[in-house]
Amino acid sequence: MKTMGLTRLYLVNPLKFPHDEATALAAHADDVLAQARVCTTLDEALDGTVFTVASTARARGLTHRVLSAREVGSRMAGEAAHGEVALVMGTEKWGLSTEEVSRCNVIGYIPCNPEFSSLNLAAAVQVFSYEILQGVTAGAFEPAPDKDPRASHGEVERLVEHLEQVLYQVDFLNERHPKKVMLRLRRLLARAQPEKKEVRILRGVLTEMQRNMVPTALERGRSVWGHRAQADPLGDEDKLD
Repeated sequence: MKTMGLTRLYLVNPLKFPHDEATALAAHADDVLAQARVCTTLDEALDGTVFTVASTARARGLTHRVLSAREVGSRMAGEAAHGEVALVMGTEKWGLSTEEVSRCNVIGYIPCNPEFSSLNLAAAVQVFSYEILQGVTAGAFEPAPDKDPRASHGEVERLVEHLEQVLYQVDFLNERHPKKVMLRLRRLLARAQPEKKEVRILRGVLTEMQRNMVPTALERGRSVWGHRAQADPLGDEDKLD
């Protein structure tokens, strides 16, 4: 990271941090570790960002736009004009889960030999970091300034939560298996990259829908929502998929 001019490292739920071995391996980049921010969840780490890239080599059947590492570098350099951006990397052993990928705007991959596509985490970070540096120094991606600022990751996630609550209240979701529909809706919003005003409008629409529901629907929604929050928030199937 430091070699390529990147200094802001966020660690999500690390097994142990600080760690003597990590500091030793960092050599003269231990200042990057010293400034690292430890987060409990991915959403916490992405809060405030307006554009996020999930690094993965696995085909997942998702509907995200897929960019090469070079395209990622150019795109992130341009998106940084609108707010904070982030590259999300998984663990050395498992990579990113489908749920974690779904919380990002696009997928990034490193083109390589399809017969042998294995890269360790450090090598993958180095390749992406290099391409981001090239994107910044080339200045190849220069978007027009936003008239209305983009919604942050946290604002979009709160919209998704509000939408899910209303969908339960109108009996659109199967309370035990909401996963597929909600993943698709989250990916739709990730592709759209809505503005702050657009998110406020959509949440206003949802609030008005709730205000105009008959009491029985509201009570059913509150009951289901409370039950879901205490149980498994994401199931395996959905009756509407």
